[in-house]
Amino acid sequence: MKSKLACCIILCVILALTLSVSMDSFGADETQNGEATHHGVDGAKLPIWSIIPFVGILLSIAILPLVFDSHFLVHHGGKMSLVWALVFAIPYLAVFKGEAFYDILHIYLLDYIPFIILLWGLFTVAGGILVRGTLRGTPVVNTLLLLFGTVIASWVGTTGASMLLIRPLIRANEYRKNKVHLIVFFIFLVSNIGGSLTPIGDPPLFLGFLRGVPFFWTTTALLPHMLFISVILIALFFIIDTFFFKREGGTVPDDGVKEPLRVDGLFNLVFLLGIIGAVLMSGSVEQLKVSILGIEVAWGSISRDLIIIVMGLLSLQFTPFSGELRQTNEFSWEPIEEVAKVFAGIFMTIIPALAILKAGEKGALAGLIGAMQEPFHYFWTTGILSSFLDNAPTYLTFFNTALGKLHLTEADVPMILTGQLTEQHHLDFIKLLISISVGAVFMGACTYIGNAPNFMVKAIAEQSGIRMPSFFGYMLWSVVILFPLFVIVTFVFLLK
Repeated sequence: MKSKLACCIILCVILALTLSVSMDSFGADETQNGEATHHGVDGAKLPIWSIIPFVGILLSIAILPLVFDSHFLVHHGGKMSLVWALVFAIPYLAVFKGEAFYDILHIYLLDYIPFIILLWGLFTVAGGILVRGTLRGTPVVNTLLLLFGTVIASWVGTTGASMLLIRPLIRANEYRKNKVHLIVFFIFLVSNIGGSLTPIGDPPLFLGFLRGVPFFWTTTALLPHMLFISVILIALFFIIDTFFFKREGGTVPDDGVKEPLRVDGLFNLVFLLGIIGAVLMSGSVEQLKVSILGIEVAWGSISRDLIIIVMGLLSLQFTPFSGELRQTNEFSWEPIEEVAKVFAGIFMTIIPALAILKAGEKGALAGLIGAMQEPFHYFWTTGILSSFLDNAPTYLTFFNTALGKLHLTEADVPMILTGQLTEQHHLDFIKLLISISVGAVFMGACTYIGNAPNFMVKAIAEQSGIRMPSFFGYMLWSVVILFPLFVIVTFVFLLK
């Protein structure tokens, strides 16, 4: 049986494609030529309390697992997400009608569905690749695994790299007594910071790509920041792991089993390359568009999503869900289903926050917008909110904030980042976008809810018997280790 999630995604795409009808009664205004145009709710009309459902769902993600049990989101995350989505959507539609409908459809068609399809594709294909053989979790081996994961995360996605390497790391360290630091640093590096260099690497950068950021722009713009903090973290990990290893005796037990290292399911790399090619294609082909219920969707984006789905289904065909390879890999749909359900509510309830921030100094958060002047303001504000609100929608929020602040539009973004527009406010946008990107990607590592793979890695570690820290226990690790490094990044890169 194929994934229910894959079927749902396919149905959503087919439904979207077949519902290309006029929207005169759904947020359409008449132009001077009598043609219908469409728009969403003006953020200047929205009060600050309209973001309460957004704050509510994020606080629920952080607090409810502490109040009930650590598996609350696994069993009830979808219900919680649905409740908050309805709390927002019903009054929003009742008050703003067609404009609200446009906003909801816009964020799901252009952001949520592509976001989940990409995560699902990377998760599915990576789950078909199995690393076998005898690995012993010494400080050198563990450091090399983290280094390898950090390097590949930008090219196979933080989700793909995390799913590919977390189980080999856990198996290699079964004999170790102290394992929590392994998972914590894995989340820091492989699940977050390593994905800094391409839109495939981390969800917020993919959303930026959907908004016109060139594919390889992040490779050059964020490389210095990524190398700086990664080298420090990997060196620090080696020191900490060596300390624990020596305290545990400093020897590797010999169980008499020495299986040579090999990788099964390598043909899935073809499907992985197909996903990467689809993303590249969508950003380079001529952007002919189709109107879906009044929303302009590029054919390149539709083709990309369909190709990713096909790649995932082909991976399932050649490495079946019930097959030995995925069973040995302990592959299940639970992590991606949990993410899809929770993020569905997050993307719904974030609509007013995005609209208010996009309204700039005309909106209810004019004070915050006015106070954000320098790149480091955007770095810390985006980063801290990414730690608690999830970094993908937070990136999107401040991406729009920077555009509104400088009186730019999304249409200007590709020309600015390719050097076609070079006035001072265009150069200022580049500095702000670097700060926003680094803040969202780096500080997404600060909590379990900062980035989608964090959830998945924690769940897999706990399924393997590793007692992971609580939400706030994990935060203690990130505050002690990451925040001093972020301060250094601020002085080295953002105060120039």
